[in-house]
Amino acid sequence: MNKKEVLEIRKQFSPQNCAITRLCGCYVNGDKEKKLEFKEAFLSLPEEEAFKYFDLFKKTLSGTVGKNLINMEFPLEQEKSGGTQEFLLQLRDSRLTDDMLLSEFYDKVIENYDFAEHYLILLIHAAYDVPGKASDGTEMFDASDSVYDYILCSICPVNLSKAGLCYNAEHNSIEDRIRDWIVNVPANGFLFPAFHDRADDIHSVLYYSKKPEELQDTFLEQVLGCTEVMSAGCQKESFQTVIEETLGDDCEYTVIRNIHENLNTLIEENKEAEEPLELGKQEMKRLFSLSGVPDEKLEDFEKDFDETVGAKTSLLASNLTNTKKFNIRTPDIVINVNPERTDLVNIQMIDGRKCLVIPVDDQVEVNGMEVKVTL
Repeated sequence: MNKKEVLEIRKQFSPQNCAITRLCGCYVNGDKEKKLEFKEAFLSLPEEEAFKYFDLFKKTLSGTVGKNLINMEFPLEQEKSGGTQEFLLQLRDSRLTDDMLLSEFYDKVIENYDFAEHYLILLIHAAYDVPGKASDGTEMFDASDSVYDYILCSICPVNLSKAGLCYNAEHNSIEDRIRDWIVNVPANGFLFPAFHDRADDIHSVLYYSKKPEELQDTFLEQVLGCTEVMSAGCQKESFQTVIEETLGDDCEYTVIRNIHENLNTLIEENKEAEEPLELGKQEMKRLFSLSGVPDEKLEDFEKDFDETVGAKTSLLASNLTNTKKFNIRTPDIVINVNPERTDLVNIQMIDGRKCLVIPVDDQVEVNGMEVKVTL
């Protein structure tokens, strides 16, 4: 799913567009025990309560595609009879009315979700009447093309509120505040089936992780049946490894700076595109060549890329660089540079020593104080 498709589903979590038919949940304590199970028609909820659920569901479809929101395809073996895809399809097609299926799903999550504290498993079924589109691209809400049937799972940590004092209006007094178990925003979740080309794609699932480096590998493998997922951090590490393998001992500052600048330029040029920018083997090779990597250093590039990243693997450009920060670090000094002005910092030999050279044309501040630079 791309950003536009994610936003289209997120818009359904409002009173005006609500397509949710059923809400189910299971509260699990730190000992992995089911303390509460519930199910109800979503439209029967009080308005204030429904709004709070809407916020949780929106959070499950938030963040950056490719970092927090990861598109995953089922391996062929999981699409066979008895695979995870079949189970999720049964769950969806039951519209969450089959108690045995729900109980089996909760058990799968509890067994494979690595979390030592309390949490709430929320599961909804929704039927989105997908509007048709006119030739000019405008939506025709009275001309639906199809119905997108889906389930959304949100796994929310539950924490005890902090101790403190509060004002009791009834008694007009300050007293000890009652501590409650508060449902927090989701840490993980998934949407099944994925929403591609304004229709369901039963071969894919969209997975959400609030922390991109904590993907819950066992949960992914055992509950969703998806494996070999490269996190945002792993993608960045792989990218850096490819650079180091390609350049070897000749890892010059100017080349690294050029790679950073050119990559940022590609991201900026692609920011309005529906699909996130991905760099495969050939795209990355062109980036290196454009950035000044000598041809002789690129002779073994494809082999290094295959061994480090994977021959058919692409990396998301947004995971490879920080477009808002350019950091230069030595054992004793850290310099943060405006990414658009990396040209201001150079390395030169001065009196036989390698020096970072930064021209000073404007004001200079030290700990917030403007100082005068004299020679």
